[in-house]
Amino acid sequence: MRAEIPARSGTAFLLKQGEILRVIDPEGGQVSDLLAFQQADVRETISNGRTFDYEETIRLTTGNRLWSNRSNPMLEIVEDVVGTHDFLLTPCSEATFRHFYADKPVHRGCFGNLAEALAPYGVSEDDIPVAFNIFMNVPVDSEGTIKVLPPPTAAGDFIRLLALDNLVIGLTACSAYDSCGGSFKPIHYEIEAAR
Repeated sequence: MRAEIPARSGTAFLLKQGEILRVIDPEGGQVSDLLAFQQADVRETISNGRTFDYEETIRLTTGNRLWSNRSNPMLEIVEDVVGTHDFLLTPCSEATFRHFYADKPVHRGCFGNLAEALAPYGVSEDDIPVAFNIFMNVPVDSEGTIKVLPPPTAAGDFIRLLALDNLVIGLTACSAYDSCGGSFKPIHYEIEAAR
């Protein structure tokens, strides 16, 4: 069954070991911030540093795993029709909007949406790490300079991630202007049963 995350909002849910999470961009041009926490102990969380180290790349796609701060694999990308994601930048927040979008209304961003959605699972604001930003287009040039460009997704593009343990997942439909090309759209997701 497909669920919708409305534009500029977020959700959290349990994902059991062996289940597959499919994250879908239904209209094209949207980003989804993903967080993962160990269900048995939410202090164990997804880690970009461990992931880059063990996967030996910052360009994560089919076959790569997302690792925890305790060096355990949490998710494996089993199918990826886009191949463009970011694991460098933190979830957008009120501070992000004040810093980059001084002429636009302030929004609590993905950080605020994730904090609210994850609170019932015992995750506090200070526990929120760098998210795996699905479909986010953040090229890095030879000087190390980064840009945030619109996602390259078309309507219906998706990524599928296999849960390697019992997890708490946080997921958003991104709120930042640059991340989604200045438009705000929903994200869909499905949970496929373990085989």
